[in-house]
Amino acid sequence: MDKSAVTKVCVDDFAFRKRYTYGTVMVDLETHRIIDIIDSRETKQVEEWLKSYPNLVVISRDGAQTYSSASTNSHPDALQISDRFHLLKNLSDAVQKYMYRLFPSRLVISATSQNAEMQALYDTKNRTERIHFAHKKRQEGYMTDDIALLLHSSSSTIRKYLAIPKDKIPEAKENARKRQHIRQMQNKQQAIEEVRTLYAQGNAIDKITYLTGHTTLTVKNYLKKDCPLSNGHYDCRRPGKLASYEQTVIEMRSNGITYDKIHEHICKNGYTGTVASLRMFMQKERTHLKNVSKNENEPVEYIPRKFFCQLIYRELERVKGLTLKQYEAAIKRYPVLGKIYSLLREFHRIIFSRQSKELDSWITKAKQLEIDEVDTYINGLKHDITAVKNGIDFEYNNGLAEGSVNKIKLIKRIMYGRNSFLLLKAKLLLNEYYYQIN
Repeated sequence: MDKSAVTKVCVDDFAFRKRYTYGTVMVDLETHRIIDIIDSRETKQVEEWLKSYPNLVVISRDGAQTYSSASTNSHPDALQISDRFHLLKNLSDAVQKYMYRLFPSRLVISATSQNAEMQALYDTKNRTERIHFAHKKRQEGYMTDDIALLLHSSSSTIRKYLAIPKDKIPEAKENARKRQHIRQMQNKQQAIEEVRTLYAQGNAIDKITYLTGHTTLTVKNYLKKDCPLSNGHYDCRRPGKLASYEQTVIEMRSNGITYDKIHEHICKNGYTGTVASLRMFMQKERTHLKNVSKNENEPVEYIPRKFFCQLIYRELERVKGLTLKQYEAAIKRYPVLGKIYSLLREFHRIIFSRQSKELDSWITKAKQLEIDEVDTYINGLKHDITAVKNGIDFEYNNGLAEGSVNKIKLIKRIMYGRNSFLLLKAKLLLNEYYYQIN
């Protein structure tokens, strides 16, 4: 191959053994074919490799410092292109990391509609409240069967409730999970105060980690103004076997159908869990709704955080489970979300506008949000700003190299991972040559 004839290329790394050894592939932007690979992605080796192609005028790459330095050192006059896909992806990852750090797994918003099933679920009392409710209705002249109907319970259970003297009715107690959560918040508050006191005394972060036993990341988080006391996973649940049947369970239980009947119904539709799981789910939902609504002057509902994370890279119409009204209510309650989404949309527009001059004003706006993850991303842009602006102004991108990495993976799989570097290179380049002449 005549290396002097190659003028426009894109490069990307690939793994020989993930997390251990990597190589670099080069693709010709004009012929769209792989022209070379090396068994390294270290700056020095990549630099020498690029120097062996003396007439390179365009080098497309991702934002890795390795390829930036190697390209600059080997061909200082070449046009360097930072790949647009990586620019968008890295910003999306930064914003998602921020949202996972700051927001709980379910965001509370003002209720956007009257949900009869959820209100009925909320109105379902715990045992102490049910006993008091039964006594109250009895005093109002209700018969046992009528009270049983109101509480979706059996007449025998209501008779047991009414047989309990008022002074013997058990008091409602906080559940063990809530007590544990309160203790954890108290302990965390003490830890935060200790870290901040040590820092105020002039101790370095490394020394604070040594004295307290916390990790460096934990110490840095404790020093932030917005460090939350509450565990983000508290009062939230992970999706399980019941996830697809939750709304059905709520509706049927709100209509007074027994757990056994509900279990029988959803099992016919594929549910494989137990009846006990239904009871536990309903109790947690009641507790959650009461915790959310306890200090609210208006009805509320909650939306999973994952839906708002999907808005980072999708239009609202493509996010199932999130309506326009819910989105507007969330933006009203959490204004920073609106600013973030606006920032993302504007960046996306700039990336494909061929107007790199608008990037500077976008960076200024982004810095004003004072979001650590976004600031880190912006610092990366500034270190490679020329290549980033070239990526906006020119049509070149790293898509060919990304696709070539998939081709390399396929060959590795065909060989069951047993091919040496020389064999992999031979198979890859011969494959390119074969399709070129056929």
